[in-house]
Amino acid sequence: MAIVRFFKNLSAFQRVIIGLLLGIASGLFFGEVMGKLEIIGNAYVRLLQMTVLPYVLVSIIGGLGRLDATTAQKIGMRGGLVILFLWLLTMLTLLTLPLAYPDWQTAGFFSASMLDPKADFNFLDLYIPANIFYSLSNTIVPAVVLFCLLIGGALITVKNKGVLLDLTTNVSDALMRVASLVGKLAPIGIFAISASAAGTLDPEELGKLQVFLWVYLLAWLMLALLAMPLLVKWSTPFSYRELMRNAGEAMITAMATGTVLVVLPMIAERCKEMIEDKGIQNKETDSVIDVLVPTAYSFPSAGTLMGLGFILFSAWYVGSPLGLDQYASFVVMGALSAFGSMAVAIPFMLDYFGLPADQFQLYLLGSVVTARFATALAALHGFVVTLLVAAAVKKHLKWRNLFQAMGIHLGLTAVLMIGAGIVMTKAIPYNYTGDKSFEAMRLTNNLVKVHKEEPQALTAEQLAMERLALIRERGSLRVGYFPDRLPFAFRNEKGEVVGFDMELAHQLALDLDVELVAHRLHSSVDKAVEALNNGTIDLLLGGITITPLRATQINFTEAYTYHSIGLVVKDKRREEFRERSDILEMEGLRLGMPKARYFQSPIHELFPNAERITVAGPRNFFKGGEDESVDAFVYSAEVASAWTVLYPEYTVVIPEGVNMKAPVVFALPKQDISWLIYMNTWLSLKRDGGAIEPIYNHWILGRDPQKVTRRWSVAEDVFGWNL
Repeated sequence: MAIVRFFKNLSAFQRVIIGLLLGIASGLFFGEVMGKLEIIGNAYVRLLQMTVLPYVLVSIIGGLGRLDATTAQKIGMRGGLVILFLWLLTMLTLLTLPLAYPDWQTAGFFSASMLDPKADFNFLDLYIPANIFYSLSNTIVPAVVLFCLLIGGALITVKNKGVLLDLTTNVSDALMRVASLVGKLAPIGIFAISASAAGTLDPEELGKLQVFLWVYLLAWLMLALLAMPLLVKWSTPFSYRELMRNAGEAMITAMATGTVLVVLPMIAERCKEMIEDKGIQNKETDSVIDVLVPTAYSFPSAGTLMGLGFILFSAWYVGSPLGLDQYASFVVMGALSAFGSMAVAIPFMLDYFGLPADQFQLYLLGSVVTARFATALAALHGFVVTLLVAAAVKKHLKWRNLFQAMGIHLGLTAVLMIGAGIVMTKAIPYNYTGDKSFEAMRLTNNLVKVHKEEPQALTAEQLAMERLALIRERGSLRVGYFPDRLPFAFRNEKGEVVGFDMELAHQLALDLDVELVAHRLHSSVDKAVEALNNGTIDLLLGGITITPLRATQINFTEAYTYHSIGLVVKDKRREEFRERSDILEMEGLRLGMPKARYFQSPIHELFPNAERITVAGPRNFFKGGEDESVDAFVYSAEVASAWTVLYPEYTVVIPEGVNMKAPVVFALPKQDISWLIYMNTWLSLKRDGGAIEPIYNHWILGRDPQKVTRRWSVAEDVFGWNL
């Protein structure tokens, strides 16, 4: 009972903090078992999202509809310009955040999303709601906002609008009560989210999240303590001290309660007192405050927009930072999507920029901290908007000084972010281990015994036999592979021959009930063809592709996967190669490519402006040397992505407008059709039975089905409990 009384006496903010701390502690103590609480966290998120769009609908319509024409004419233009200015200031501040992100080397395996076509931006679908109910049901926030603005503006001149305005007020109050009820579940929801995250997130992920939190807090301090007070001080009669003294209480109250709504009367009252102290108060300024404070609350504040910084962080976090050409879309789309709430805007923006949807859970974990600061900044935003517009109505606003203050703020913030990036790079421990992890990869199943030997060519009598019968009689399957054919066939740090094709070879040997002989070929393709046809090897693997000339010399199986043609470039040049149209405009472009005559012509058609340089192999390109003058290397995106794990200073790009594929097959001896028929049948069985997909996921996409390493937990690793 004492615990219950203690909990009841806590403020809402204290309860949430306790829920957060208990959740983190529970996740660390119990470990991965706490991941099962994710469903509770998801339920809480859905409850938060449930009332957002309906509230936007009635609050904007009601807020605008209550204005009379005269007041709207005086306030509309000035208020709109001030709000737009503050949005621009905040969004430009966010664009400085990537300057602080540490320059950590990261690399990853091939991602199927690299092949997804770029989503076309349809302005009409996004902004103009042909069917408002469709826009509401599909959470198309910009379209909903435009509809509300038009209806609210039209209501200004409607005579008999009292009933409708009363209805919007009642619905808004009801929605706020529902939101309040949901808010009481915050300790439980935050506990579930933090426990699930702390129990399942890798320590490296938590380390990266602190980057977002530190950078967010620095940007918050610059806006709250420099930019916004400076705007008021330089362009209105009010001083820095007057603003912060009056706004401080509202900011702290908003931070403690988690909502700006409760401090709206305080904002209006203090603004009137400040205007009265300057001797410029009259009915006009009172009307500005009475109308603007609740109306501005319906629009995104600087605190709300600050949350969009997570999109820039998320793009850096997954190793695909937004390009400069995407910043304009980020600013416009972010400002419009923020009319709802971050619970709606963040998933919308993640989807728009093609970022993983599960990043939203990471946002929620950090938002336990950032949301409180955002609320405090939103309260300050209310003061700044009201005072600037009131000064503008009285013709006391110095617009030129606003832009001077913005320039100083952005310059200082950029310098601060660069410095923060240097500090965090040195202060936060981070070591790239992708190369070591790749070199340590092993087969998911060692199904048969593997011999490493130098097989001999078959005798004339043996060559006369069907190869399949000979393999069964001999009790071994001989496979040949070239070096450096990762991730299809290569030697790991233990000297084991591993890879996508070797995994398939194990399954083939198991199905034939024979052992496996892995023979590393050091000779040319012509020698490999000879080894196939004289019986030294039975099968050639390693991401083999078909060419017309080779098809006259050996047999090829059906394709079991495909190579996607991409470009390997230095990380710093990634943006230059995103679009084929941009590549075609490059002068003096030098493209490296393997010695494969068949692919010369299609590559020339794709990039007719490029000088093609023959590169002996991927290792020659990645190590540099004689190929340092090559701007990009044309290669299989699947194979090159594996190489970039070893050489993380490079990245793989499939330019928009490039869609070229090459089949991946096994090579077989020319003279034996029965062996070819068997292999095609076997591959069909494996593909249709779903056996190839998990192997592809492991070796090409980098997903580890054998990963048994669990999160460290106190319960299991200290107390020895079996959970």
